[in-house]
Amino acid sequence: MSARAYLDHNATSPLRPAALDAMVDALRAGGNPSSIHGVGRKARAIVDKARREVAAVVGALPAETIFTSGGTEANNLALSGAGRRRVLVSAIEHDSVRRAGPQAEILPVDGDGVLDLAALERALAASAEPALVSVMLANNETGVLQPIAEVVRLAQAAGALVHCDAVQGVGRVPVDLHGLGVDYLSLSAHKLGGPTGVGALVLRSGAPLQPDRRGGGQESNRRAGTENVAGIAGFGAAAAQAACGLDVTALRDQLEVALVQIAPGAKVFGVKTPRIGNTTCISMPGVPAETQVMAFDLVGVCISAGAACSSGKVQRSPVLEAMGVPAAEAGCATRISLGWNSEAADIERLIAAWQNLYIRVRQSDISHTDSRARAA
Repeated sequence: MSARAYLDHNATSPLRPAALDAMVDALRAGGNPSSIHGVGRKARAIVDKARREVAAVVGALPAETIFTSGGTEANNLALSGAGRRRVLVSAIEHDSVRRAGPQAEILPVDGDGVLDLAALERALAASAEPALVSVMLANNETGVLQPIAEVVRLAQAAGALVHCDAVQGVGRVPVDLHGLGVDYLSLSAHKLGGPTGVGALVLRSGAPLQPDRRGGGQESNRRAGTENVAGIAGFGAAAAQAACGLDVTALRDQLEVALVQIAPGAKVFGVKTPRIGNTTCISMPGVPAETQVMAFDLVGVCISAGAACSSGKVQRSPVLEAMGVPAAEAGCATRISLGWNSEAADIERLIAAWQNLYIRVRQSDISHTDSRARAA
């Protein structure tokens, strides 16, 4: 058994061996892909190969694929580069979308975390100004899948462009740029088992894009700056392996059944609607999320809090808040996310840790209650 059960793949997935090998080979090769000599041409060949691999995992053409520093830059590039002043985004988007445009109009979701399509239709009809609609494919906290086909239908009828943050979906569900019908698709290498610091914006041929920086003519004049050749090589290798999909839904379901049996008051968020098969967002009644994360870490289990921690302050998850989850319940929610190297032993280890913590807290609560009763 591994020293740790790593169950935080939605934050970052461990580097795949094939990605590491591709990166090492690229680093050894060296070279600038814009140079025309032999070493430069070899670097260009590495980038071109990776571009084909990344494009293939989302059914796109290599020419439609722009390498970036990650999903956040891809999101920002799409939202700023589409040339639309009016931007509509769902309430459950990643911060890099919700905060990319301060004037963005926020669209509500229902109690399961699914975009309110009627609200989108009303928002599109409220103004004749052409808009950009940004809706993610799969939510990073709950795993809930969004109705992208319906979003595209409504947007196209209103003359709007569509951006989709597919960072959490690629490699976990089939993704096809042209099948979805979106104009812009954001990807990130480290969610697939590639390196951090590299991603891509994939855009439909003909979709408008205004570069957000000046410099050389890299990425066909769409993103200035010397390409991160080693990172891109690792991204391509990870994408090629991720194209096979991720078969962990049975493990996820086994986990959820076991945890709810241990704590009948536990709630799995988004369970009534389609989700990616690797993600569980669940509350442990009466136990703060940060307590759970720290307790599990001490016994070698890595998960994330449903609530974001920043500057020492615990903030309520905007995703669960948008879903109407009560603050007390949201504060007890954690996210468990499986990936390419997850095993049954990891699940068993988490279940045991969950049971031990829950029983220990309940016994402590009962003891305190009895002590207060005797004192009275």
